[in-house]
Amino acid sequence: MTGLILLLICVLLISLSIWLFQRGLRQAGTARVLERLADGQPLPQEPNGTWIAMERMFQRAGLGKPTDRLGLWLSCWATGLLLGYLLADWLGLLAMLVLPPLLLRLYIAWRYQRRVQRMIEQLPQLLDHSVRSLKSGRTLADAVLGAIDSTEPPLKQAMSRIQRNVQMGVSLPESASDFAEFYERDEFRLFALGLKVNHRYGGNASELLENLIKMIREREQGARQLKAMTGETRMTAYVLAGLPIVMVGYFLMVNPGYLMSMWNDGTGRYLLLAAVALDISGTFVMWRMLRSI
Repeated sequence: MTGLILLLICVLLISLSIWLFQRGLRQAGTARVLERLADGQPLPQEPNGTWIAMERMFQRAGLGKPTDRLGLWLSCWATGLLLGYLLADWLGLLAMLVLPPLLLRLYIAWRYQRRVQRMIEQLPQLLDHSVRSLKSGRTLADAVLGAIDSTEPPLKQAMSRIQRNVQMGVSLPESASDFAEFYERDEFRLFALGLKVNHRYGGNASELLENLIKMIREREQGARQLKAMTGETRMTAYVLAGLPIVMVGYFLMVNPGYLMSMWNDGTGRYLLLAAVALDISGTFVMWRMLRSI
């Protein structure tokens, strides 16, 4: 049985490699050029399906398009499902069916938050470079595009979306608005709004950007002070959420019969399930309270 499953895994991987090789041979140079031109452009708004949302999450996290390594990920997932079934029967199969997508979703969310926070920290430097370019006599569009070229990743990679849109004929304020809505952060929306107001009504662009720099830095300083002031509350929430899990793990290691006797009893089983439900509910409520701070 084990040899048959390993043979199926080998056949699956060989078939996948042959399919990827043939797909690479069939892909024409024109298709590659069109794909590079379309990369980073505004996503179509009509098809609002799950696949479009997945592409959006991957691109915002800086992981490219999910189709770039789709075959590799699916083959790894299929191999994990087979190994899980071999090692732990149906329980292992169920675990490998649920855990990898869940862990991938958590990793993408963590990577996006980390990346966008770094981009916000770099934004005042980009605006400061734009102000200096404006005072040297350059136009607002040239100053912003030049500042994008001089900045560092990840902001440079993310704002290349603006450069592509401008090269395709979209105005700078509209390109900045598309960028801000793609990453869904207030700092980027303020930047796009400032460009749009200056484009429509005119005014001193360097003064507008300087005020925007000051506001972003004050907002960042206020967020850090709030985080420091609520540190005790957040730590309390972490302890209350993790204490039941730690206690259950301790009892399972020291005296597993204590919990198993409750699980084998009908009333004890209901009590344990109720305790798990209450712990999950309390953790969710505390998480929502922390998110609202």
